[in-house]
Parts: sequence; C-alpha cells; structure tokens
Amino acid sequence: MSQYDGKNDLAAKTVYLVASGDLRPSANRACWPAQKEMERLLASAIENCGYKVIRAHHESPESGHGFIASQREGIEVFRRIPPQAPLIVAEAAWQYSHHVLAGLTTHRGPILTVANWSGQWPGLVGMLNLNGSLTKAGVPYSTLWSEKFDDAYFLNRLRDWLATGICDHDTSHVHPLTELELSNTAVALGQKLALELRRDKAIMGVFDEGCMGMFNAIIPDQQLHATGVFKERLSQSALYYETTQVSDDEAAEVRVWLDRKGMRFHTGSDHAKDLTEQQILLQCKMYIAAVRIADDFGCDLIGIQYQQGLKDLLPASDLVEGMLNNGDRPPVRSRDSNRILFEGKPLIHFNEVDECAGLDALITSRVQGATSQPLETTLHDVRWGDADHSGTTKHYVWVLEISGSAPPAHFSGGWSGAEGFRQPAMYFPNGGSTLRGISRPGEIVWSRIYLDKDVLTMDIGRGSAIELPREETERRWKSTTQEWPIMHAVLHGISRDQFMAQHKANHVQVVYCDDAESADLTLQVKAAMGDALRIRVNVCGDAIRHVSRASQANSP
Repeated sequence: MSQYDGKNDLAAKTVYLVASGDLRPSANRACWPAQKEMERLLASAIENCGYKVIRAHHESPESGHGFIASQREGIEVFRRIPPQAPLIVAEAAWQYSHHVLAGLTTHRGPILTVANWSGQWPGLVGMLNLNGSLTKAGVPYSTLWSEKFDDAYFLNRLRDWLATGICDHDTSHVHPLTELELSNTAVALGQKLALELRRDKAIMGVFDEGCMGMFNAIIPDQQLHATGVFKERLSQSALYYETTQVSDDEAAEVRVWLDRKGMRFHTGSDHAKDLTEQQILLQCKMYIAAVRIADDFGCDLIGIQYQQGLKDLLPASDLVEGMLNNGDRPPVRSRDSNRILFEGKPLIHFNEVDECAGLDALITSRVQGATSQPLETTLHDVRWGDADHSGTTKHYVWVLEISGSAPPAHFSGGWSGAEGFRQPAMYFPNGGSTLRGISRPGEIVWSRIYLDKDVLTMDIGRGSAIELPREETERRWKSTTQEWPIMHAVLHGISRDQFMAQHKANHVQVVYCDDAESADLTLQVKAAMGDALRIRVNVCGDAIRHVSRASQANSP
C-alpha cells in the first residue's frame, strides 16, 4: 500500500483508503496496531485483484497512530483526494463518523465501508454507525466485512465493487409492512397507542446532542414532532451542577440499596486504574440528579451524552443508565422529599443520546405496557458474533453489549447477578462502575429506528436470548469488553451477512416478552404503532411466519 504523495490525480486501477478514528487520543493509540494489521490484509486483497491502494493520510509519530482524529483533519484529507476516485473507509476500531462525513457527502467516486470481523476493538460497531450516517445523509455506498479478507464471500464482492463501484448482499429477509397483513387485534391496539402518543405527546430530554459524532443518532425536529415526541434540550453542565448538589447521605442510601439487592462491586484504591468507592458514590449522586432533572422538565425519557465533556468531570454514567432503565431501582425523592419520583417504573434512558433508540424505547415501553409485558428495554451495540464453540447450539450467536443502559431485569439473577467493574481507562479517565450481567434466556423482540434520508424507518424482528456455558461466555467477553453486560442473541431467520447488509446503526433495541406467543403479538402491535406514526416499517426474518399465521387466524 502506497502513502499519498500529494498529487491530486487519478490513475487507472487506483483505490484511495482512509481510516476514521476516535476523538480520544488514548483510544486511537491503543487501537492503532489492530487497524494497521487490518489495512495490511485489506490492501493485499485489493492488490491481488490488480489494483493499487493509496492511503490518503499518514501515520503520525507524534500522535502514535494513523487515524483521522477530528472533523477538521478529515476535511483537509478529503481536499487532497480526487473526487471521482474509488474510496474505501477501513475500520478496525470505534470511529467518530463526523470526522469523515463532511468529505464523504461531496465525494463523487464509489464508496466502500469495510470492517474487520473482530470483537477486539469495535470496528464493526464503528462501520455500522458510519453506514447509518451515510444512509441518513443520502450518500450512496457499499459495505463489506471479513475476518481475514481471504474468504470467497468477501473477495467476490470486493471484485464486484472494484469493477462496477457496487457490491450487493442478500436482503430477502426484509419484508415491507405494506406487503403484509397484521392481525386485526394488533392493528387496533397499535393505532390506539399511536393516537394517544400524538394526542398526549411526550418529552425527550436530551443532555446535549451528537454524542461521539453519531450523525445517525440525531432525529431532526420535524420528523420527531410528527410522532408526538418533542425534545427538551438539556445541558450536561446542568447535570454536573445538579450532581454536586446531591448530599452525601442521599448517595449513601443508593449505595446501601444496591448492596442489599446483592450487586457486587469490584473496587480498589487507585483512581487511575481501579473502581473506587468515591466513583460509585458520585454515580449515585448523578443518578439522583438525573431523575430530579427529568421530573423538573416533565420528561418521559432522557439521554445522557457523557463522553466528551462529562468524562472530564464525573465518572461514567453507565451505572446510572442501567438503574434508570430498571423498574426495581433505588427510590429518588423530590428535593422537598414529598414525592418519590417515577415510582415503580423505569425512567427510560437512551444511551449515548441515540435519539433513534430513544424513540424506539418509548414506543416499545408503550407497547409492552399495553400488552402486560415487561417494561425494561435497552439498546445494545451490535458488537460481534461467532459460532458457539461449546456445541450448545448450531445457531449463529451474536454478542450484544453496551457500556450502559442494560437493566438488571434482563440479567440472570437480576440485581444479584449484577457486577460493577471499572470502566476501561482508555475511554473513561474518571472510571465509574459498569453494570455487568449475563442476559437471561428468553424470547425477545429486536428493532431499530433509523433515518433513510428524511424518512423515519423501523426494522423489527424476533429473536431469542440463549444461555451458553460460562466458559463460552468468558471467551466471548475476552474477545470483546469484559467489563460490559452481554446478551447471547440468536436472531430468527436472519444470517450474519443478511443482518449486516441491512442494519443501519451501531445499536439495536431489545426487549423481553414472557413467551413466544406474547413476543409475536407485541412485534405486531409495535409494527402497527410504528406504521400509524407514519414510520416506514420492515419486518425481518422469521417474524414474517408469525405475522402471516396471525393474519390468517384473525381474518374474517
């Protein structure tokens, strides 16, 4: 692979390559060796196809990595790339999409996003975020993924893209709702819930938009207002101030509550590398502060950006987020102590201020409540997936993980199955406890709301969270992030490559139902509610069987 020589010309059979990175220097330095190796394998595959690869920006000895690390840097890099050149965005780590989005919006050559199939650093998560951002921006692109960049699936499609500027995948698992018939019961209930949301309206509290450059996670006001949801734009500085106003005694009460419930914290004394008691108590204060601010503004749900800004002031918000999303959680009283706020139910939190996940969670909560199903819902990163090495199942098993938001109601053992570990220092300088657990086996409905240009769209399907032996769980944790909660997910009727081809986000929403029949019904009600809110709905995978059976059973 050649380095860019400063000439803005386009030779035949030449491909340019860029790599978007994190905004945090520590993360870029840690992930750079994996990115370098991924680019070596990718470049070799391209060169074996008879093409030359030019890396459009250099590795910097001063920074210790070769990622594009800011929006400004990305704009400058794209100024030097021939606008008609075939262009690959290669990702082996989490990346901030806005670092390269500006340049990609005006690039006229074919674009290919590529990730390595690895759980080590979330390159797959970064690529899916970029794909969602490009979809929202209306920028044409193709996408590919591979473990070693030598398999037939990858190489055949790479050759297609090099020859034509396009590569395709099988998306026959995707069925537009307009082609299906839901049960009369589901349609009636979904329409009723949509009417109530539009009539009564809901407030989405947003503690600063655009976390980690996730352009795909921001819903424009006009699209959101059409669903009956309106943003209350809040500030992380207000959350920080309110956190400082919570008393030590109140924080201690939350900490004692968690201990009594059986949550285990793995603590130490070194702030730089350990989870400390002080970090946990600050998180308890942030939890109380978040609930009080939500009450102040009448919010139905809230999203905390954390990351840039709060990461320099407070421990991570992840323990806070998981508590908020759980029905059984420490009680929070109003400042005058006359009321318990949001008593007996989750206060919906959408991690990383992903507004698409927030809208999805709100709709999910309304549907779950109306069908007498569990209210707790969370987003997860689509982190990775692999065959089961234990032989427990022949199904492909996805690793769904998120640094925050996962409620203990989803864990085997509930609160007693929850553990707190220090967040990794490369991302979280002020530490803070995670809320780790293993998701219990059960029937789930998964979904994702995203923007396809200016149209709100929902993909929805069925799945199962399954139990794997502890050894296999540990293998998967060690291949990803051991400190984070994990769900072993089997998606019904969808292959790995089909899911990757269709999914337009780094996140996926999941919710449990009591049994398969309940999950089939709630999927239909949620699809009907989305449709009534004028969200374009796609039913994915084997859920189509359940929809078809239900419609036949309920047709006159």
